[in-house]
Amino acid sequence: MEILIQTLVAGVLLGGVYALVSVGLNLLFGVVRVINFAHGEFVMIGMYIAFWLWAGLGLDPYVSLLIVAPAMFLLGVIFQRGIIQPIQGTSANMKIFVTVGISIILQNLALFLWGGQHRTVSTSYSTSVFNLGGVTISVGRLIAFIGALVLVAALFYIMNRTMTGTVLRAIAEDGPTAVLVGIPVKKFYFVATGISVMLAGVAGVMLTPFTSASPMFGFHMTLIAFIVVVIGGMGSMVGSLVGGVLLGAIETLAGTYISPALQQAVLFAIFIIVVLVRPQGLFGKGAGTEEVGLK
Repeated sequence: MEILIQTLVAGVLLGGVYALVSVGLNLLFGVVRVINFAHGEFVMIGMYIAFWLWAGLGLDPYVSLLIVAPAMFLLGVIFQRGIIQPIQGTSANMKIFVTVGISIILQNLALFLWGGQHRTVSTSYSTSVFNLGGVTISVGRLIAFIGALVLVAALFYIMNRTMTGTVLRAIAEDGPTAVLVGIPVKKFYFVATGISVMLAGVAGVMLTPFTSASPMFGFHMTLIAFIVVVIGGMGSMVGSLVGGVLLGAIETLAGTYISPALQQAVLFAIFIIVVLVRPQGLFGKGAGTEEVGLK
């Protein structure tokens, strides 16, 4: 029982970061109507920026968020302007091909610039733990989990309590009508993509104290994010939060009680079951985009 509780706690803490990544992916899909297969690479870029700021300037990863967050938002705006906007009116397949191509380019660019070795950040809390009721909790994972929840809550607040969020929800609900009533839709596409990429980069920073950065890490995070989004429901931000925590717990349970080598297989098995039994996901309604920011 102690091992089970320990495993569940570790999985839930990791799942909070998965939720943060997936909420950003869901936001981009809901508002801009783009399924971004390069989303995990932005997590990887955030990790590398945090690593080099730590290695070169000695900045704590969480302090480096003051630099990483605006830098990743700007990168998202550039991504929207240079990559997404020119293909905005094309088919879904074309958008998938383009984002997959961007994913491969970013992977190989990271490999070229920084090599294939794993880069690790060492801080005072990287290996620190504390005991709570007989359960050992990693300080780094706990900080990442709390930070992820705060950011997800902030995004929920923005989407439901601000004018920007209201406009983004209107675009997600009915983009053509939003254009007809005079909403500058393209301008808000920049906002949505910037937030999406920023959340991915911030999630990468939160992972660095206990996870090493590597060029292929983004591919892993893209798979995780898509599984979370499909399980939770495409377009449902609540689904992304619940799905992320659930997937983190399942991943650690599979690694502990089955085999670390079969973790991915277990995740995909659950993914297939959900698709077959409830294609719209646990919190989806079938259409997939009508819930963005509403729940």
